Amino acid sequence: MKVWVDQDICTGDGLCEEQCPSMFHLEDGLSFVHAPGLQPTYRGGAGDLAEIPDHLFDAVLEAAEDCPGECIFIEN
Repeated sequence: MKVWVDQDICTGDGLCEEQCPSMFHLEDGLSFVHAPGLQPTYRGGAGDLAEIPDHLFDAVLEAAEDCPGECIFIEN
């Protein structure tokens, strides 16, 4: 499974970073996704899919479900 953030609708609340700091990074009021051990992806969008490690899937799913902007997308 992979995850990405649509920064055009990101509200910048930072809940995703609080729930799963290994996969989400907040900077300048926008959330960015990154794979563990890699630099955050700053372009955002579906072109910047990051692989979700199995041990982080539940936290990423919870972050997506709780996101007030509904801007976190999980895909196969």
